[in-house]
Amino acid sequence: MKGTFPGARLARLDVRDFRNLAHVELEPSSEGLVVFGENGQGKTNLLESVYYLAILRSMRGARDQDLVRFGAEAFHIAADVATDRRHEIGIGFERAGKRKRVRLDGDIPERLSDALGALPSVLFAPADVELIAGAPAARRRYLDIMLALTARGYLGALQRYRAALSRRNAALREAAKTGRASASSVAVWEPTLAEHGGTLILARSAWVTEMCARFEQLCADIGEVTPVRMRYVSGIEGGEDLRGALAAALEEKRGLDLRRGLTHAGPHRDDLVISLTGPDGVARDLRTFGSAGQQRSAAIALRMLEAATFTERMGRSPVFLLDDPFAELDARRSANVLGLLMRAGMGQTILVVPRESDIPSEFDELERAHIVRGAITGVEA
Repeated sequence: MKGTFPGARLARLDVRDFRNLAHVELEPSSEGLVVFGENGQGKTNLLESVYYLAILRSMRGARDQDLVRFGAEAFHIAADVATDRRHEIGIGFERAGKRKRVRLDGDIPERLSDALGALPSVLFAPADVELIAGAPAARRRYLDIMLALTARGYLGALQRYRAALSRRNAALREAAKTGRASASSVAVWEPTLAEHGGTLILARSAWVTEMCARFEQLCADIGEVTPVRMRYVSGIEGGEDLRGALAAALEEKRGLDLRRGLTHAGPHRDDLVISLTGPDGVARDLRTFGSAGQQRSAAIALRMLEAATFTERMGRSPVFLLDDPFAELDARRSANVLGLLMRAGMGQTILVVPRESDIPSEFDELERAHIVRGAITGVEA
């Protein structure tokens, strides 16, 4: 399963009091590991702990205090990871102080965001269907996480944009609350929003343009006979001068924003639209018109593009985290997905499935572990 690129690797994992995992220690081989166990035993929680090393937050949007095991005061995740070289990372969160601490190679990074992407990884999970069927926020989050970890300058622009947006919205709410519209207290944040918002729109639209043909081909390879396409839809159209166009849009909508207490222009309102083109040539939103199988297939294609982006931009394949990836797919599509994953040159892989019989033969070489009530009961080759 090794590809032509060197792969990131999780060499050691030590998890304490995370979700229902009281204490789990693993040393996966360079090829990876299969973990099987009945539903509710902690398989997804284990993957979440690994993915936490990449994004420093819950993959399911939970608050850090809700990740602490019931009855415990804190959780801690420690790992040895191999990327360009071997690194040690430790992440802890204390419920009482609601404080998160991170260490990289024994040092506390200047900013928490400096530890993002410590273990490059891509997670495939049944919940990914929300990338297609869910609200635009889910697709913006997909783009933001991927580009923050792979595009130079994106994370900084995203952080500055969000900070300015929060302050502008606070000024708008205050104006709406007091009835005294203060245009200057709102307008002061618009140059920052225009500068960094333009950066976000440019990076997002460039990635979609680069990957749209590959996305369509992946969906076809998975088994979709009708063309499935993606496009970035933004309320800001300025050609090469996106920042100027965004500044003009913010000024134009300032009166509306003051009345409603909300910023109506900017990349925080954009969408990655996935559409299905029928025999009549009409493109219809897959979110509304797609079947469950079509939506699941498109979500898998997005995750495969995410993995390809990591590999091509970082020169290193990510760790593949597979949460029962063939659930809710028919046999034909499951076989096609498995074939695509094998041909993509997967690096280290951690696969979780409900039963040992669910493990595809292509993963027979991986070590196997059984999880029961949050505890790993054995690892065998």
